[in-house]
Amino acid sequence: MANNMDNNFFISGIQQVGVGTENFRKSWNWFIEMFGIDVKILEDDTVAERMLPYTGGMAQKRHACIAVNLQGGGGFEIWQYSERKPVAAKFNPAVGDLGILCAKVKCRDVNAFYAKITQKWTECSPVSALPDGTPCFYVRDLYGNCFQLVEDKRLYINEHKLTGGIIGAVVGVTDMRKSMAFYKNILGYDTVIYDKKGSFDDWQLLDCSNANCRRVLLACSQPRKGAFSRLMGESTIELVQAFDRTPRKIYEGRYWGDPGFIQICFDVTNMRELGKFCAKKGYPFTVDSCPGDEVFDMGEASGHFTYIEDPDGTLIEFVETHKIPVAKKLNWFIDMRKRDRKKPLPKFLFWLMGLVARQRVQ
Repeated sequence: MANNMDNNFFISGIQQVGVGTENFRKSWNWFIEMFGIDVKILEDDTVAERMLPYTGGMAQKRHACIAVNLQGGGGFEIWQYSERKPVAAKFNPAVGDLGILCAKVKCRDVNAFYAKITQKWTECSPVSALPDGTPCFYVRDLYGNCFQLVEDKRLYINEHKLTGGIIGAVVGVTDMRKSMAFYKNILGYDTVIYDKKGSFDDWQLLDCSNANCRRVLLACSQPRKGAFSRLMGESTIELVQAFDRTPRKIYEGRYWGDPGFIQICFDVTNMRELGKFCAKKGYPFTVDSCPGDEVFDMGEASGHFTYIEDPDGTLIEFVETHKIPVAKKLNWFIDMRKRDRKKPLPKFLFWLMGLVARQRVQ
């Protein structure tokens, strides 16, 4: 399993899910207002030079940020092409289509948040439950991206909000056995929470909601380690295989960064050892930002990122963080390479980030 320290690397959890959008500022403001994703970790408006396999062989300029909700969970990487018109999918992604269908968002009280959000937003499903009985409902954003609000009362920093950050994703697959092995052996999701077949009531907001599918929810049996592990918290991956329809690739004929869910990104330590491990398992890096072990600058932070693909081509990103800002105006940054990478960062640092980097709806 990927979290086994005998492998000389570890995965700390979901750092973020990428959300491609047609309007960076509108989307971020929407995520702030609806989900409280209001603490900026970094923002970058430069050229994506390392992603040529997924951007038509050409470097593309883009505007992106990573923002979090300090109540816990992974962040949102909000992403828009700056000089190329974003290309939306020609169809509405449906249950079982290949790629990321939904991002899972932590919600401490589903019924209370449903009552709140439906006062200002109509693209919501009724409150229902996952196959294991966990309360949930679904929300579509400004550009049709679908979020699954999942009840989870655990908090990192209590800011008296009803929502937190990303706690997983729903991914369409063609071969459940092969995909389960990938998410277990590479990413550490080794525990089956449920494995059900049929059609499901909670999918009412999704296209092909009555489809006959197999639905498997995976979790990790061991706690994650690392600097950001307590902020990111526990996560799940839900795999969906359609039986009565031929699934489509959500990003067929489009570029990485086009509207939709771009990738699931995991925070890691010891990227080179992880690369050897993935290659041995048959999933070599398709992108490597630092092939010569140089430092890759990401605007206000720096690190090393890589990509692999799951068995159906869904993009999985790994990021090893080298430097992060705590208080940019004070020139206060943390060099992650100079500390014990297994040890979580103290909570007060994230509290301070919230104090100096909190964004408001503009």
